[in-house]
Amino acid sequence: MNIVYPIKDRNKIERLKSFMKNKGKYRELLMFTIAINTPLRITDILSMKWKNFLTHSEEIKVVNSRITVVKAGKSKEKSFVLTSSIYEALRLHFNRYPYISREDYVFASQKTKNGRNWPITRPYVWALLNKYAKAVGIKERIGVHTLRKTFGYHLYQKGVSINYIRKLLNEPTVSATLHYIDVSTEELERRVGEFLTLNL
Repeated sequence: MNIVYPIKDRNKIERLKSFMKNKGKYRELLMFTIAINTPLRITDILSMKWKNFLTHSEEIKVVNSRITVVKAGKSKEKSFVLTSSIYEALRLHFNRYPYISREDYVFASQKTKNGRNWPITRPYVWALLNKYAKAVGIKERIGVHTLRKTFGYHLYQKGVSINYIRKLLNEPTVSATLHYIDVSTEELERRVGEFLTLNL
């Protein structure tokens, strides 16, 4: 199995988002934006339905609302905050449809099974990510795990406790978490050095 890496350069993230937005790929933009801003696995994201995002009056929930997701194949719930960046991508995707059923999948495939709406698949997401990454000049190896790894890596860069990130990503140990989000020994030593030179 090939190892994939987080997207560490924020400019590359913005290039990817701009590419999808400019091409009108709002479904993919929303999927990508949720995935790099939450600890959700891609299977949990793809299983989301419009009812997760809509109020009882069929309007999009407001920024900072808590969105609850039932994990794919399980009864366990996960939740995340509807950030402004997720909201903007959600609004673009939502406004494309003249009619939305609460029970429809947000990331619906254009194909149907027995006349029913079904989500896009994990392999399809992998293919799209690689296609878009290549289009904007990202040379690092990309895959569906890139998304969660990107989320964890940028949390770490913001100074969030690695132990808290470990819990969010459900990794067994701190060292496994550092390996998962591709934090090198040099980066770790630099971070420790910054703390040691606070000079309080």
